Amino acid sequence: MIKKCLFPAAGYGTRFLPATKAIPKEMLPILNKPLIQYGVEEAIEAGIVNMVIVTGRGKRALEDHFDISYELEHQIKGTSKENYLKEIRMLLEKCTFAYTRQMEMKGLGDAILTAENLVGNESFAVILSDDLCDNGQDYGVLLQMCRIYEKYRCSIVAVEEVALEEISKYGVIDGREVGDDVFMVDNMIEKPSKEEAPSNLAIIGRYILTPDIFDILRETKPGKNGEIQITDALLEQCKKGMVLAYKFKGKRYDCGSIDGFVRATNVFYQKFQGN
Repeated sequence: MIKKCLFPAAGYGTRFLPATKAIPKEMLPILNKPLIQYGVEEAIEAGIVNMVIVTGRGKRALEDHFDISYELEHQIKGTSKENYLKEIRMLLEKCTFAYTRQMEMKGLGDAILTAENLVGNESFAVILSDDLCDNGQDYGVLLQMCRIYEKYRCSIVAVEEVALEEISKYGVIDGREVGDDVFMVDNMIEKPSKEEAPSNLAIIGRYILTPDIFDILRETKPGKNGEIQITDALLEQCKKGMVLAYKFKGKRYDCGSIDGFVRATNVFYQKFQGN
């Protein structure tokens, strides 16, 4: 069983400047809830209650959010507004939160390696909270992946079909289908051109990683943009053993982009109105 979920949250969120000059992009709200809270709730649904968050300078709002605000709670105690904190109180009662800082922005692979001491020698999940996933009444993406992990006990990446015109924004897999929407990965390429792309199956911000990934990341050389890419480490891992890709059920919104953020806000608002 996966016991820990890692949230890389040290990036600058430059696509949302100037808003993210003082506010972490993970704290941008979809309706009345920040992106990272949606990710934590997805992890809880998958049975995970130990959250590890990799932060950076100017990210104290993340720690403050997952904490008690005595002044605020005192002010609204006994009023109708007290119910607004019901969900976050539930998270605080269920979960533990541990934090570490990524000193330099050297890529997702480096952010994951930064958390090694907090994760330990066990398999773990990774959620990129600006990839907001909506599954309606079905199971969340991470729970779907955890059930696949219980069967195969290897690293798993979530993938979705994307248009070839967009493929250069993603890591892309090449593989053979071995089960219902489950692929054995033979190759991965980080941000290929559409001519280089081996498929249209792009990796999105959900991973389950086995602990040997840390040793591989230590030996991984910087790739595109001088960053340590988790895609490069996973490619090495699949050469030594097995990595699976899972075409998940549900809809992903790229809330790291303004278009995706607005789209998600509209969809979630319509759902809210329907309740």
